[in-house]
Amino acid sequence: MSVSPAALLRGWLNGRVEPPALDWLDGRLAVVRGGDVRQFYLTFGLVPRRTGKTDLDLSKVEQLKAEDARPGWDLTGWSVDHAARTLLVLAFPSPDCTKYLETLDKLFTAGEVSELIALYQALPLLPHQEAHVMRAAEGLRTNIKPVFTAIAHRNPYPAEQFDEVQWNQMILKCLFIGVPLAPVVGLDERINPQLMRMLCDYAHERWAAGRTVSPELWRCVGPVADERAIDDLGRALHEGPTAERQAAALALASSDRPKAKAVLDAVPELARDVKAGRVSWETITQTTETSP
Repeated sequence: MSVSPAALLRGWLNGRVEPPALDWLDGRLAVVRGGDVRQFYLTFGLVPRRTGKTDLDLSKVEQLKAEDARPGWDLTGWSVDHAARTLLVLAFPSPDCTKYLETLDKLFTAGEVSELIALYQALPLLPHQEAHVMRAAEGLRTNIKPVFTAIAHRNPYPAEQFDEVQWNQMILKCLFIGVPLAPVVGLDERINPQLMRMLCDYAHERWAAGRTVSPELWRCVGPVADERAIDDLGRALHEGPTAERQAAALALASSDRPKAKAVLDAVPELARDVKAGRVSWETITQTTETSP
C-alpha cells in the first residue's frame, strides 16, 4: 500500500526544516484538523516565517514515491513552505464540500504570489477534485508567470479535469506569454483538432507580424494536421530557423497523412535526422531554452 501524499510531505520536511518549526507546524496541523477556520488562515500566512523557503529538492527515490502515491505528482520546484502549506490544506476537514470550497476560496482570493503557487500546486491532491475546475481555470487568467505555471507545469490536474476549451486556452496562453510546453502534463495525449486549428491561426498571426513562432507549437499540430496545417508545417520546414525546421519535421513525421510524408521527404536531411532519432522534442526544448 502506498503512503499518502500528506504523510510523504510531512516526512520530507524532516531534516529540511528545523525541529522547533516542525513542532510548531505539527501543533498547528492538530488545530486545523479540528476545523478552526481562523487558525487555518492565520497559520497558512505564517508558514514561511517558521519553515523558511528553501527548495524541497527531492531525491529521485522520493520523487518516485510521490508518483506512486499520486500518479503525475511532480514536486520539481516546490519549496518547504509550499509543502507545509499543502499539509495545512489537506488537514482542514473536507466532508462538507461547500464549506471546504468556501474556505479555500478566501485563500485564493486574498492570497499573495507564494500562497497562490502553493494552492495551485496542491490541486491534484485536494479532495473533491471536480469541484476545483473553475478555480483552476480562473487562475490561468493571471499575468504572473509563476502562478500560471503552478497550474500549467508539472501538474496533472488540468489534463485530468479540464474540458477541451479550457485545455486549449491553457496551451495557447503558454505560447502567448512565452512559457514552454514541455512541462505540461498530458500534452501529447490531449492534442485535438480544434487546438491544432487555433495554433495554426496563431502561427499565421505571428508570421504576419514578422515574429518568430515557438518550435513547440508544432508538437500539438502534427498528429492531427489537416491539409492546411500540413502546408503551414511545410512553410516552417523550409523557412524557419533551425529549431523550428526540426520541430516541423517531427510534427510531419507524427502525421499519418501521405501528404505530410511527401512534404517531409522533400527535405531528406531532416527526414533522416528524425528517423535516426537525432532530433526529438527533448533536444528541441533544450535548444530553445538555452537560446539567447
